[in-house]
Amino acid sequence: MTPLYGLILAGGASRRMGTDKAALAYHGKPQLQVAFDILSPVVERCFVSVRAAQHADPLRAGFPQIVDTVEIDGPAAGLLSAHKAFPGAAWLVLACDLPMLDRGTLDTLITARDGEHVAVSYRSEFDGLPEPLCAIWEPEALDRLEKQVEGGRICPRKLLINSPTKLLEPHLRGALDNINTPEERDDATRRLKDLPGGPMIRLTLEYFAQLRELAGTREQSLETAFGTVGPLYEELRRKYAFPFEASKLRVAINGDFAPWTQPLKDGDRIVFIPPVTGG
Repeated sequence: MTPLYGLILAGGASRRMGTDKAALAYHGKPQLQVAFDILSPVVERCFVSVRAAQHADPLRAGFPQIVDTVEIDGPAAGLLSAHKAFPGAAWLVLACDLPMLDRGTLDTLITARDGEHVAVSYRSEFDGLPEPLCAIWEPEALDRLEKQVEGGRICPRKLLINSPTKLLEPHLRGALDNINTPEERDDATRRLKDLPGGPMIRLTLEYFAQLRELAGTREQSLETAFGTVGPLYEELRRKYAFPFEASKLRVAINGDFAPWTQPLKDGDRIVFIPPVTGG
């Protein structure tokens, strides 16, 4: 599969915030550092996208950089500059102003790559449209974006809307809330203080056959911040050493078979159904 690189978009002017969003410290260190720390372990190489005037900025200078070479406004400049620098790579692109972002959101994106879609993106919790700044852009998507920009349209979201994009339901509620104003910053700070692990929901889990033996129980209640069942199973698989990949199992939610990307809600009953052996 095409190598996957990471790109953190940190070239904005932060006009609405009134101060550099990349330098805000929601977690005790600059948000740019937080974004780099969460993205770099899941990609082959990771870069920070900057404007030429920001190249020597003390905060940004400490990271591997891709300086904008495309003279347009907005995030498309960073995307296309990265594509020109490494045309054979796919890019997991992040805005730097996502303090609620969790690792599972990135893992779910990466797992969803299938070679059939030109991009993988989450569906916005606010309008249902693709979220372009926490998404995987395959080279074909960036080729398409380049042609779109040549035609005078610089909006990355429009490209995802009009292309074969694989849309996922949010992994964790609020994880992709971007923080652009002082009011939003204050709200995010309160939310992180009150809910350091994210909004929790209570689920009931049922296990059968070998899964029951390894978990040591048939039924289990737990609280989780995961927004979909796929990442939840991966956490349980690590905890109990389940031998099966998710692709080998079926999952039922409240008595109905469901996709691994189905959003979870408080009170759901989850059943993991292992493959049938013998015969």
